[in-house]
Parts: sequence; structure tokens; C-alpha cells
Amino acid sequence: MTRLVIDPVSRVGGHLRVEVELTDRTVSDAWTSGTMYRGIERVLEGRDARDAWLYAQRVCGTCGIAHAIASARAVENALGLKIPRNARLLRNLMAGVQLVVDHAAGFYLSQALDWVDLASALDADPASTSTLARTLSDWPSSSPSYFTAVQQRLATLLKSGQPGPFAHADWGHPAYALAPDANLMVAAHYLEALDWHRNMMRIQVILGGKSPHPQTFLVGGMALAAAWGGPMRPSPGEHQWDLETTSPPALSANGLADVGRLLDQAKAFVEQVYVPDVTAILKAYGGQSPTDAGIGHYLSFGDFPEDDSDRPALLLPRGRVMGGDLSGAVPVSDTGVGESVDHSWYTTGADDGALVHPRDERTEPHYAGPRPPYAALDGFDRYSWVKAPRYEDDPMEVGPLARLLVAVASAGDAASALSRAVAEVGLGPEALFSGLGRTGARAIESMFVAKRLSAWLADLKENMAAGDLAMADISTWDVETWPAEAAGWAIGESARGAVGHWLTIRNHRIERYQIVDATTWNGSPRDRRGRRGAIEQALIGTRVVDPDRPLEILRTVRSFDPCLTCAVH
Repeated sequence: MTRLVIDPVSRVGGHLRVEVELTDRTVSDAWTSGTMYRGIERVLEGRDARDAWLYAQRVCGTCGIAHAIASARAVENALGLKIPRNARLLRNLMAGVQLVVDHAAGFYLSQALDWVDLASALDADPASTSTLARTLSDWPSSSPSYFTAVQQRLATLLKSGQPGPFAHADWGHPAYALAPDANLMVAAHYLEALDWHRNMMRIQVILGGKSPHPQTFLVGGMALAAAWGGPMRPSPGEHQWDLETTSPPALSANGLADVGRLLDQAKAFVEQVYVPDVTAILKAYGGQSPTDAGIGHYLSFGDFPEDDSDRPALLLPRGRVMGGDLSGAVPVSDTGVGESVDHSWYTTGADDGALVHPRDERTEPHYAGPRPPYAALDGFDRYSWVKAPRYEDDPMEVGPLARLLVAVASAGDAASALSRAVAEVGLGPEALFSGLGRTGARAIESMFVAKRLSAWLADLKENMAAGDLAMADISTWDVETWPAEAAGWAIGESARGAVGHWLTIRNHRIERYQIVDATTWNGSPRDRRGRRGAIEQALIGTRVVDPDRPLEILRTVRSFDPCLTCAVH
């Protein structure tokens, strides 16, 4: 057996170390390690609960909106608050945009180069590439001259040797399967995605004041107001306002029109660039026998409430699929979650080997690994700063594939639309439970949510036009109205998968705070029964052609789109 260490895994948010044992160039065992402790949960202890979301979103600069919303919901749950309809729609818009942007930009910036050989793209015929691109979509940037210019730009970048995503790459690796013209097409869209990503973040700036970490969330709703239609003349003695003339108020007609145009651009890019590129990759690689199916248990907490009832319908359904059985989804709730730290660098104060529900848990770091720098983690029972969450004691995979499978198994309103999309991108049943399935599921979900964004915006405008301008319920803003003790929780979804926040409040301050993130689920180490986390299990059986360039291992890891800053929070 050969021990192979990849540290750090590049193009991943945060510090991820992967160690595998190879037997005849096939992965026979695997360990994933989060090598950085952060401690946001400890930072939140003792703080004003109304400020929790502001700190909690600092878990990550990419997934921050999901954590801000989950944190605000947890406090609202503790206080019994119900947010207004406008606030629900605004939160859906901001979280939906984040999900679509994360999926599309994440594919190009994190995963595309696992499937695309840029050196091969330099040998492509731009005219042939143009023909291919035009058979897949009506995207305007598809002329031979456009691809010629991109090819020249790529040649300059590759020859420069400058640090970045193109340095130390695996060009020419035998595991690549795309034809030269397809390589050039996706490479061109990789470069376009950089500008598209920046442009789409304008929505978060308009509605949130800044990006990343928007500032307009609020316990009770959103800190936004409809545009003032009255006089702008200041009251006597009031300082003259300097009116901003280049950026309209977020909820004004012009501000919402700007958001609408950007949503149209997002939908066009997803449907005409992202989905066709993923489809081309699925066609090129789909004939390979998948070896990275993983655990086979899938969990979705669901998200995007579609009404204002106490138990709203969710655009992305809530449930579990166990053992890959799509005949029906199993119900879930927050009570089924527990965490093990038997193989993590923490103590919980609980009996050794016990799963602890997040509401009862404390984050007590206790490093018990080798003294850095170290060559390998073998010989150490505890090997990660990531905890090991389980649902009713079962390891779970979370993320877009889990949400797609739960939606199909639930046979709800989303099932037929998602099933059609699965067929549209060419994701056959044999490839669904695999790394390609995870990649395809992101594209499918992006297309599905992008179509809903404009409807949420239309609902918001219609509701405001009807005279409903309420953005927040601040009836309990004064902490003196709070009970001496309260506890709350919220479960939902980020782009990467299931997210849960739990807190207890005592004397108006946070006594305890716990977060279980998507990559905490997927990137978990072994649990108390020695069962691997989702990424570790998916690696088992992976065939590595060249151990010095383990591209196949990196493909599987990055198919989960891991975010280690979120995982260790």
C-alpha cells in the first residue's frame, strides 16, 4: 500500500488535507482533515442575540448569506417572531441569487479545470469550436473570431508561468476526455464567468449594501425601506442631505428594475453557457463507470419558503433518501441531528462516544494530532477540526444532488420540473449517483432556481404596489420584552447543502451557539462507530492512473464543492 497526501487541496475554500491509501493504484482508505480552527461559535457567546447574524455570516465570505438567514431565523424562532411577506421575498431573492452564482461560478473556478485540458484547447480549431457552441445554445459570444482571441489569451497565460489556477496543472493527463474544441469552449466560458460573477454580485450590493456580508438582514425581517416619495427638503436645523444620484434606492422602481435586469442576465448565463458546458462534460465522461457514489444516504433540510404560514411549502423540499431509494422521502426535523467528536480535535463534556445534539453542545477545542509540520496523520485517532454530524446516527451526504433526489422522491411540485431537467442535461440513472451526478445536479438546480428568482421579484413589487410596505416585525426589539431564557433553531440550505443553527439565550445574551454546515456533513471525519464521512466514503474505489498527479481524487473531492471555512466555522 502507498500513502498519498494532498495538502492543501487547491481551489477549495479553506484548509483541506486529504490522505488516502492506494492498493494497486486504487483508493482503499481515505481521511479528510480540516486543518484550521476558527471558533465563530465561541465568538458569539455572550453577545447580543440581535447581532448574532452579523457575526454568524462571517463563517464564510461565499456562503455568508445562508448563515446570516439561518442565524436570524434561529433568534426569531426563540422569540416567536414571524417576518413580513416582503422580508421573506427579499431573503429568498438574496439567498437564491447566492445559490445560482455559487453553483455557476463554483463550477468554472473550482471544478471546470478538473475536466478541461487547457493545453488541448490551444490545438482547437476556433471555427469548429464556434460550430459546437452554436449547436448547444444561442449565446452571442460564439464566433470564430471570439474563440481565436480567447485561444491567444490562453496561450499567453499558460506561457507566462505566473502563479494562479493555471500553474502546476495536469494538462495532458490521460484522464482528460474532452475534445480540443470543447476544451476551448469551456475555457472561454471560464474567463467569461469571472466578469459574470462580479456583475451578479451587484444584486447583493443593491439589496444588501455590500458584498460579501450584506448589512440589511435583521432579526424580525429586513432593514430595507420602500423608496420615500415625499419631499426631500430637510426639516429646520437638519443637515442638508447629499443625495446619491448614481445609485437608486434598493426598493425604488429604478432599483428593482436594475435587479430585474441582472436576474435576466443570470438566467441567460445559466441556460446558455453553464448548463450547455456541463452537458458537454457529461456526454464526454458519462460513459465511464462511476466509482464515487459514496454513502448513499442523502439529506435536505429544504429552503425557500413559498408562503407565510407556520409550516410553509418549500421550493426545495425537506427530507431524506436512504440507501438511494427514490420511492419516497423520509421526513426530517432538527431533533435528529447529533455530532460526534471521537475523531476530531474537540471535547464535548459528554460521555465518550455519545452523539450530542447541537442545542446541548459546546465547542471546546483540544488539539490531539501530530506536532506540525507532519508528513502524515496515520497513527493518530483524532485527525480533523471538522466534527462528525449524523442524522439519527447515520452519516449523510448533503448538497445539490441530495436536494434533487429528495425532491424527486417527494413527488411534489418540483419533482417533474427537476426530472425534465435531468433528462435535458443528459444525466442518466447510471451516472446520477456519482461525482458527475453532483456536478450535473448543480447545473440543474441553478436552472430551476434561476427561473424562480424573477417570480419572487414580481411578487415583491406587486405586494408593495398593493400598499404592503412592512419589512420587519420589531415588536420584540426591546430586550426587556424577552423571557429570561429562550432557545431557538433554524434549518435550511446553502448552495453546498444542509445548514443548521442552534442557540440558547439567557438574560438577553447568547449563552450557547452551535452551527452544523454542509461541509461539516460532507467533510466529516469518522464517527464513533468508525464510519467515514461522505467525501471519505466517495473516494473508496477511485482508480488513480498517475499517483504523482491524482486528478481523479481531486475530481471526487471537488465534486462536493467543499468549503472548509464553513465546515470548521
